[in-house]
Amino acid sequence: MTTVVHSALVEAWYRGAWWLWLLRPLECVFRCVATMRRLAYRRGLLAVYRAPVPVVVVGNITVGGTGKTPVIIALCNALQAKGFRVGVVSRGYSARSGVFPHRVSDHSSPADCGDEALLVQRRTGCTCVVDPDRSSAIQALLAHDKHIDVILSDDGLQHYAVARDFEIALLDAQRRTGNGFCLPAGPLREPVSRLNSVDQVLLRGEAELTTDEQHDTFVRYVLTDCWALADGSVHTLSPKALGQHVYAVAGIGQPEQFFDQLVSLGFVLERRPFVDHHSFTSADFQTMRDLPILMTEKDAVKCAGLAGDRAYAVRMQAQVPDVLVGRLVRLLKH
Repeated sequence: MTTVVHSALVEAWYRGAWWLWLLRPLECVFRCVATMRRLAYRRGLLAVYRAPVPVVVVGNITVGGTGKTPVIIALCNALQAKGFRVGVVSRGYSARSGVFPHRVSDHSSPADCGDEALLVQRRTGCTCVVDPDRSSAIQALLAHDKHIDVILSDDGLQHYAVARDFEIALLDAQRRTGNGFCLPAGPLREPVSRLNSVDQVLLRGEAELTTDEQHDTFVRYVLTDCWALADGSVHTLSPKALGQHVYAVAGIGQPEQFFDQLVSLGFVLERRPFVDHHSFTSADFQTMRDLPILMTEKDAVKCAGLAGDRAYAVRMQAQVPDVLVGRLVRLLKH
């Protein structure tokens, strides 16, 4: 699917375009297959791997990015601060080496493990293993580190071959579940009713609360500082320090949210959105030599040596609710 077609389809899902009703027959088939697959695992018709330590899944029921990786990083840091040893498993989306399971190290590249896993390992220091087969990833992780207290699964809400002890589903606070339809008529991987069975729903960003929602369901994303891709030096994230006019680069699920945050800090942007998990080359930056470049950390792990001497990775911190951390701590203690 081309970038243009994908963008048009996503826009239609959240706008509620009338012609999506023509896809309802296919949506019904997809919904039935998804439901039958989940039931097959729940009834024991398909094998489920149970890890010897608690497994916490952070995922979503919609297609596209909802900010899972910053939440994984925030939970790793919060649980480590409580004295727990945390491991992380991931599918390794966009990894191209094909050698799995792969334990992420200082020598790993995005081709080995994907951009998200590499960022998690660098930001947290946790043992991180990628494999499309998450049960294989968990077993490899535990074989390497036998003192792990808890495993966080980056995505995998629909990966029912692995048993889980706690499920966290992220939704965009503005987009929510779109038109409420499953693929291909809507953005849902599973019916909306799936949210009733997860342990915690987190809403990304700011929005008006409904009567049955609390402030502790929101996760907020704060831009803290930035570091230079050329030498790793840390800089204040402000127009005064970097210059007001900048190129803003983002190859993430919802680049406009990153751009809007930079605008709120006073930057004037030349926006350069790319498709999620874009594989950058030096050609992408040939026309961006006259201004500083600000990009997400997720993109920066793929851009060393490509973006020039005035490229900066913007550090983002997810602020997860204290009540969620408290629930996880109680789970691990009891």
